[in-house]
Amino acid sequence: MAEAAATRKAAKYAGLERTHIFQPGAVDNLGTMNASAYSFLAELGRKISAISADDRETSYLLQRIYVLIQRFNATLLHESFADENRSDD
Repeated sequence: MAEAAATRKAAKYAGLERTHIFQPGAVDNLGTMNASAYSFLAELGRKISAISADDRETSYLLQRIYVLIQRFNATLLHESFADENRSDD
């Protein structure tokens, strides 16, 4: 699923590639990330590690992203229940 979503994003934003570097990223509900996004984040983590001298930077980066996804999913779930409890008096 993540690979298909990343492919759709790449097609949608194909025009940006002339002026920007575009890296499509997609994560499915179970946390699977598309391969190119994972490679990009792993490379970014390696570069951060080279500057900070901490080999755990890639893990920290991925953990932060997964926590953000969990928080977003929790917000969506909470809002779906909040709509059912509203009264339109």
